Amino acid sequence: MLEELNPNQYTEDNIRSLDWQEHIRIRPGMYIGKLGDGSTPDDGIYILVKEVIDNCIDEFAMGAGKTIEVTIKDRLVTVRDYGRGIPLGKVVDVVSKMNTGGKYDSKAFKKSIGLNGVGTKAVNALSNYFRVESVRDNQQKAAEFSAGVLTLEEDLVETTKRRGTKVSFIADETIFKNYKYRNEYVEKMLRNYTYLNRGLTLYYNGDKFYSEFGLKDLLEDNITAEDMVYPVIHLEGDDIEIALTHSKSQYSEEYYSFVNGQNTTQGGTHLGAFREGVVRTLKEFYNKNFEASDIRKSIVAAIAVKVEEPVFESQTKTKLGSTDMGPKGPSVRTFVNDFIKTKLDNFLHKNPEIADQLLRKILQAERERKELSGIRKLAKERAKKASLHNKKLRDCRVHLTDVKNPRYLESTLFITEGDSASGSITKSRDVNTQAVFSLRGKPLNSYGMTKKIVYENEEFNLLQAALDIEEDYENLRYNNIVIATDADVDGMHIRLLLITFFLQFFPELIKEGHLYILQTPLFRVRNKKETIYCYSDEERINAIEKLKPKPEITRFKGLGEISPDEFKHFIGQDIRLDPVMLDKAMSIEKLLEFYMGKNTPDRQDFIINNLKVELDTAEELLGS
Repeated sequence: MLEELNPNQYTEDNIRSLDWQEHIRIRPGMYIGKLGDGSTPDDGIYILVKEVIDNCIDEFAMGAGKTIEVTIKDRLVTVRDYGRGIPLGKVVDVVSKMNTGGKYDSKAFKKSIGLNGVGTKAVNALSNYFRVESVRDNQQKAAEFSAGVLTLEEDLVETTKRRGTKVSFIADETIFKNYKYRNEYVEKMLRNYTYLNRGLTLYYNGDKFYSEFGLKDLLEDNITAEDMVYPVIHLEGDDIEIALTHSKSQYSEEYYSFVNGQNTTQGGTHLGAFREGVVRTLKEFYNKNFEASDIRKSIVAAIAVKVEEPVFESQTKTKLGSTDMGPKGPSVRTFVNDFIKTKLDNFLHKNPEIADQLLRKILQAERERKELSGIRKLAKERAKKASLHNKKLRDCRVHLTDVKNPRYLESTLFITEGDSASGSITKSRDVNTQAVFSLRGKPLNSYGMTKKIVYENEEFNLLQAALDIEEDYENLRYNNIVIATDADVDGMHIRLLLITFFLQFFPELIKEGHLYILQTPLFRVRNKKETIYCYSDEERINAIEKLKPKPEITRFKGLGEISPDEFKHFIGQDIRLDPVMLDKAMSIEKLLEFYMGKNTPDRQDFIINNLKVELDTAEELLGS
């Protein structure tokens, strides 16, 4: 009777054991987070590069090799270090056998970045080409793999090459669809390595990266001297380094945090302790019970700690979960707090001019907070009321704060113009990870305005509430904030106004790579057998050629014209995002002043000098 009710038998035949590489390829998210196409800095292809470089950094930390060379040509990544080299008899095992590595001996790799030996094996399994070479004692051993399967093992040969390890790989395009490496993201990763490893020289496609002053260099590269309230305070100790200043122009807090050389973009116990320690120390130094938000407002700071056997909240190591500095060490909170209390207090006593500048900044923040308190209260009441009745935000289930959910990095907020566009996205979105915020017409040009406008303007206030970034970025709810507007003049203008809003009040969202522009197709070219969506004139021409003689061509004028059934193709696995990036050479203030200020004649000259006209021929449009 039971067999009749349950025809799907559950027997020994249903049980199978996966090879190590099969498991990684079936569940890549467990090892490298999300996949992506390279448009966001936490996409898997950059994690692959990082995992290989991390091993080189560990060699440098052990005093072996001061130079690392990285090249990326098309999709081929090559990383060469001059460390000790993998022991020649274990070259194949180290990159292809789980639970095999040199980091289980805590004496050899006491405070390394990766401890479980999975990283390079994941790179191997997720690459359709992977080659490893090791040179030691004038001998070389090499092996090649495809999708984690050994395809070639070379015999031991004599060589005159310098010792070290060289890894080359091509990420599997069947797993990472339509991917490409963006130099801006790779360069930022490499710069962070140099800030945290003074004395290390990194070459990327021939360009040199080097840091003399560590975290001090990091801050000075990311905030101009004119925008600093006071010169960077740079403090160092055993297993800890901090740097901090305050910005004259930005409103919110901005932090760079690292553990054992890993950029912990989600912070963790060390960053929480740092924020607490700065507040406590400054309260005691000035002997005033300041609000924590007044002390931290506009702070730009960096912290790096070295923790023995660190515990991260995911394989991608974006948030530190360790509560202690090591098995026998103090708590992270106590260690960081004690360091700041001693070193920062001493620094301020020795530098009274900087102490005065910092005090004036805190008092200014206090005045501004009190001025805003009344309107903040009204805005919060309005936002609370609106959240009950207003359908501007159609939320998703998984957010960036849900770090234990494997999809937290996929959390996305689409900011759309009008009800028609938001309707199409809402009907076709993934309700687990994709939320929609609908604008009503064009937002306000916020250039030159104070933070007061964020509370007075209903849309800005509701957007701030949706992102949950009023106080700081700890609670940012979405990893990707995507501006989804029509590809016409009005749509471009709305993009510009939204980017201005973020640059003016929340520049860290752009600096940390959270803001994007959604690319949607301009044309649909189809015949009875096939449909091709085209994002440019070049793609349209190629599609017409492929589907000739006379395909049907549709020009999409707005997002609202695209049906939900079609839209799901553009915001799903094949989503195309253009990151909004800041040029390090251009200050935010000057950027906004030129593009959004009252210098209309200058902008007119700029447009005339840079105008490009592209004309479509009737023949191309008709497909003949």
